Amino acid sequence: MTTKLAKIEKRTAYLLIFPSILLVFSIILFPIFSNIWISFKNVELKDIRIPEPRAKKLVKSVTDNPTKIKIIYKLRNSSLTQEIKNVKFKDKFPKGLEAINLDERCQFEKNILKCEFGNWPEKYREQLEIVFQNIKGKEIPKKKLKSFKPNLSGKSQNILLTYEFTLNNFKKVVKDKEFIDLLLTTFYYTFFGTIGAIIFGVLAAQLVNQKFFGRTYMRSVLLFPYVAPVVALAYTWELLLDPTSGTLNNLLINYQIIDGPINLLGQKYVTLNIFGFDFKLRLALTTVIIFEIWRYFPLAFLFILARLQAVPKELYEAADVDGADPLQKFLNITLPQILAVISILFMIRFIWNFNKFEDIFLLTGGASGTRTLPINVYQKGFSLGDIGMGSAVSLVIVVFLLVFMFIYFKLLGKRANES
Repeated sequence: MTTKLAKIEKRTAYLLIFPSILLVFSIILFPIFSNIWISFKNVELKDIRIPEPRAKKLVKSVTDNPTKIKIIYKLRNSSLTQEIKNVKFKDKFPKGLEAINLDERCQFEKNILKCEFGNWPEKYREQLEIVFQNIKGKEIPKKKLKSFKPNLSGKSQNILLTYEFTLNNFKKVVKDKEFIDLLLTTFYYTFFGTIGAIIFGVLAAQLVNQKFFGRTYMRSVLLFPYVAPVVALAYTWELLLDPTSGTLNNLLINYQIIDGPINLLGQKYVTLNIFGFDFKLRLALTTVIIFEIWRYFPLAFLFILARLQAVPKELYEAADVDGADPLQKFLNITLPQILAVISILFMIRFIWNFNKFEDIFLLTGGASGTRTLPINVYQKGFSLGDIGMGSAVSLVIVVFLLVFMFIYFKLLGKRANES
């Protein structure tokens, strides 16, 4: 009896929680499914507009005859790409009117004008003019005629809801001449931005983990880049790095470090001579990476500091007894203790940076060699209006991240087994 009751309670619990689970999965999965669906369609921004027949009604008086009135209907298909089938029109009029020059597609009965226009192709436009006369010979009031609004109906096919799919979007993505460069730029930005943020996070955590006056205040200051609004930070950096009036260029010129201003956010390459060899550095991209490191190292700093404070002090005391120097302490005690946190941080920051859009867009707009795959999604989907291709690029990003996560977890799993 107890087992049967337990089964009933379990079944009831599942039934009660099922609507909540369904709602959560709908919220999470519906945008993902929609993106996948659109990526297999040749959809542009103009195709999203729902095709519908529209009519604008104009009422005009007939010269020297107040008993007559001219009605002008400006008819059109709102869609630039889709046909509307079986278009029907209906409009209501006051009593006592009769149509004089009625179109053959229309009929006027019981004060109601009905028309059947058939099919309207894309971009269809037409002007329909009908003159009405008052049977009683009285003046026709314009306001009353304007108060009646025409009603149109028709059937159209929504391109987003059809079952016609294509791989053209993915072919265009792969065959794009800039695709490899965009992919390499994205990996370059993601890898160095992630590594740099973690390294500076470790240094900051090591620094603040020591006891000194004002340590709490220092921790608050270090969090500022992460908690401040990104729009304000990007605008401040643009002012500081401006080649004509920026603070940084003026300081470097005043101290004779450089001869002329450098456009750090607008110059794609700069040539560096190191030991007699010329190297081309991607200047704008490197500047954006430095901003990325500065903005997000506090996140790594928080995680690593929390782990450092949990490391047993006895380990360091034993190392002091053995005569270990600070570097040996870091390599043999600190680093192994924080390695798990660094591994998780690297994965999280890599995924976030690979999808990063707002920082690059606010600083350079994707110009000067800083265009990454997320920027390309925006430009394809919104600037060029090719939503299908934008969705395809976003799916390519997802595929690369899934491959990265699979390899990364495989490596972490092997390392865990070895440990």
